[in-house]
Amino acid sequence: MSITPWEKVKLARMPVRPTGLDYIDRIFDQFLEMHGDRLYGEDRAIVGGIAFLGSIPVTVIAQQKGRNTKENIARNFSMPHPEGYRKALRLMKQAEKFRRPILCFIDTPGAFCGLGAEERGQGEAIASNLAEMMMLKTPIISVVISEGGSGGALALGVADKVYMLEHSIYAILSPEGFASILYKDSSKAEQAAKDMKLTAQDLYQFKIIDGIIPEPQGGAHNDYDLMAGNIKSVLEADLQELLELPVEELLEKRYQKFRRI
Repeated sequence: MSITPWEKVKLARMPVRPTGLDYIDRIFDQFLEMHGDRLYGEDRAIVGGIAFLGSIPVTVIAQQKGRNTKENIARNFSMPHPEGYRKALRLMKQAEKFRRPILCFIDTPGAFCGLGAEERGQGEAIASNLAEMMMLKTPIISVVISEGGSGGALALGVADKVYMLEHSIYAILSPEGFASILYKDSSKAEQAAKDMKLTAQDLYQFKIIDGIIPEPQGGAHNDYDLMAGNIKSVLEADLQELLELPVEELLEKRYQKFRRI
C-alpha cells in the first residue's frame, strides 16, 4: 500500500512510535547515561552515554521524545536547548579520545527557539557540532528514527553513514512552517509535505542518506523488537567496516560525502 508524504509525516509523529530510549534498551548492553554540558546545565531533550554494541564499546546519543504530556514537558518535546547540543558534543569528544564509535538517533521537530536558548547561543552550539563532527577521529553513524527537523536534527547528523527509518522524515523545517512561508497558508501543509521531498525514499534517491531501514508492517510502533533488530543489524555491519578504515581515510570519506551533497 502506497503512503503519501503527509501520511508519513503523521506516522513519524505518532506518540506510540519507539523513542531513542526504546532503541537504546533493546540494542545496547550496559548503557550508562551521562548528564550535563559542564557549562550551563542538563538538557533532557538529549540522552547520551556509553554502552556496548555486542563487544564494541560505543557512545550513544539520542534526541528523546515523551510518551505523554508530562514526559514531553520534561523532555521539552524533544527540542534541545544549547546545553543539549553541548552535552552531545562533550560526549562525542570523549568518544574520540577513547576511539569509541558514536551512534546518534535523530528525533526532533527542531532545536528550541525560545529567548533563553537564543541568549545562550543556540546557533553557535549547533554550528560547533557541525564543524566538530566533520573532524572527529572516530566513526559516526546517525539514524533518523522519526522526525528530523532543521538544524536541530543536522546537529547530530554529520556522520560517516546516515540512515532513515522507512517512514521517517528529514527536512529543513516542518511542512506547516514551509506552507506558511511559501504559500502564506499553513493549512496547505499536506501539499508542502509533497513538495519538500522529505521522505526517506526521496532523500535516498537524492543520495543525501546512505540507506533506508525497513519498518514492520504498518510502522515501527507495531513491533519494537523487530524494529530494534533491523537497526542493530545495520549498525553492526557498518561499524565493522568503519573501524577498519585508517583515520585519515575515514575523515576524507566523510568530508567528500558532505561536499557531494
